[in-house]
Amino acid sequence: MIPPAAAPAFLADAGWGGAAIEPLAGDASFRRYFRVFDGGRRAVLMDAPPPHEDPRPFISIAEQLQADGFAAPRIFARDLAQGLVLIEDFGDLRIKEHLEAEPGAELATYRRAVDLLADLHRLPAADVPPYDRAVYQREAGLLTEWYCPAAGIYADAEAYVAAWDAVLPLVERSSSPVVTVLRDYHAENIMLIEGGAPHGLGLLDFQDALAGHPAYDLVSLLQDARRDVPVEVEAAMLAHYKAMASPPADFDAAYAVLGAQRNAKIIGIFTRLWKRDGKARYLSFLPRMWGLLERDLAHPALAPVAEWFAANIPVDKRHDALAGFAPA
Repeated sequence: MIPPAAAPAFLADAGWGGAAIEPLAGDASFRRYFRVFDGGRRAVLMDAPPPHEDPRPFISIAEQLQADGFAAPRIFARDLAQGLVLIEDFGDLRIKEHLEAEPGAELATYRRAVDLLADLHRLPAADVPPYDRAVYQREAGLLTEWYCPAAGIYADAEAYVAAWDAVLPLVERSSSPVVTVLRDYHAENIMLIEGGAPHGLGLLDFQDALAGHPAYDLVSLLQDARRDVPVEVEAAMLAHYKAMASPPADFDAAYAVLGAQRNAKIIGIFTRLWKRDGKARYLSFLPRMWGLLERDLAHPALAPVAEWFAANIPVDKRHDALAGFAPA
């Protein structure tokens, strides 16, 4: 977490010359974040180095969210050639840490996050690519591409694609509106902030937004890859969302399909982060992901995919199959 060599000159050009730069966080991508201090001012420096990263989608979606009245970080300065962006600092209080300190606030906090989604879903989708069959299949395929070889499984990848082709029409033909899907809307990417933000929440990590089904971000929030959300909280928040949004009758089936698709994708991504990028800590999340995936597969709408899993990935090759590689 050494600041990029170009950071001091970039900050000087932005009016932050001589500011202190301290490591803030890395994430599952090549992006890194640093906190910048200059007297009483504070900001966040995003390092999104090309060619691996492109900060333009983040900037575009941030500006769209702001125009729609949501709290996304303001952009103070940018150098797209070097992948440097200076953005508003929302502080340190994410939903994750808030609920660790105040577990009794879980229902009220998740209700605020669901309320924000309901507000977002009343608006036309942003000008972003569609969340279409090709994307769904490419993402779901990360499980057979990365997890299966790591677990020593020789799976029928062609039948896997066919199984998803059998269930994805439930999402594609839904009468639910097409909305902006933030795609990583969960407890580590939602900040509790002051200053009149809608529902007191600030948004992060939305640069991969697509236009798709409203159930996806609910899945991301309520079937969190990194935090156990009690099933009763998930059920209560789904009921709360449906009371506000009045979705069509196929909403529960779409939620299950997107839950299974997302959780299969994440199992593949977390395995890739270990195998390719040396980030073994992500293996510790796999038991949770398998539990969530199996719960989604129990929905009747997922029968073709559930049958594929039963035929191709034995129970003893799930959950803790890669645990021996995870850090103690």
